[in-house]
Amino acid sequence: MSAALRLTALIVSGLGLLLVTSCTGSSLEQSLQADPQLQDRPVFSSEEPETTATPDTSAASTPTDTSATPEASDTVAPSPPPRVSSTTSVLDDVPEDLRPYVQDWLALGVIDTASGQTPSDTTAEAFEPNQPISRGDFAHWLLAANNRFYQDVPAKRIRPATSSTTPAFQDVPASHPDFAAIQGLAEAGIIPSAKTGNATAVTFRPDAPLTRELLVLWKVPLDTRAALPTGNAEAVTTAWGFQDAAKIEPLALRAVLADYQNGDFANIRRAFGYTTLFQPQKGVTQAEAAAALWRFGSQTEGISAEDLLKQPAPSPSSP
Repeated sequence: MSAALRLTALIVSGLGLLLVTSCTGSSLEQSLQADPQLQDRPVFSSEEPETTATPDTSAASTPTDTSATPEASDTVAPSPPPRVSSTTSVLDDVPEDLRPYVQDWLALGVIDTASGQTPSDTTAEAFEPNQPISRGDFAHWLLAANNRFYQDVPAKRIRPATSSTTPAFQDVPASHPDFAAIQGLAEAGIIPSAKTGNATAVTFRPDAPLTRELLVLWKVPLDTRAALPTGNAEAVTTAWGFQDAAKIEPLALRAVLADYQNGDFANIRRAFGYTTLFQPQKGVTQAEAAAALWRFGSQTEGISAEDLLKQPAPSPSSP
């Protein structure tokens, strides 16, 4: 029996060896090996790179498309920003009582017009309402405003001086940017100078701050269009109730008294409000100067910036 068992084992062993040998290269052996597509395939499938690359490509193309947009918009002129934006930002800093006057003043574009420029936001951006205005700047504003208000009344216009005119002030030569206005006002007798008999007025000090008494002294003659009345400190105190009337220069006292005759249209009331102290040497702000120049004329007859803005624009002349 043991010999038979050994013989049987040898037969079974031979058959197993024959079976393994015959499976080499067969489909069974191939099914046990790794899939060559998975083995050689990259980490992402052929579809995965395309799917992943799609958002990358679109993201990369976004700035290209955006950069192309301005090129297309070049053919259409962009609309300019509205003037009211700049003006509104300036008006936020203006005292409430002066705001209507400053708004009309900026809307007129008087400064730009006098400079030969088209009215724009430049005026609003350069306007500093709470900063003091210099004497030279106010002279420029005063002449420009007078000529703008009376552009259709040649008899009330003031002619700017030419560079060939002999300077009235030693510190305002013909090369000074405000020479035409300062010299023109001096030639017209609005600004006191040697021409008006003020022998000591040989300098103008264009960069010095404008004072309240000078504002009234220069502006009122363009309201009354007449000689200033005689006056003294007592008369000004009686009229205005100013406690410091004695501090006002004698020549300015006459203008302050004449301004009182304008009633509610007085420059002092419009620019400085109600006060019992005139403070003649106090500096004038740009907003106060604009308020004073908002209107020209007497109590019964005058023209304001509001009136000018309501006037219809002139129709263009036919060729």
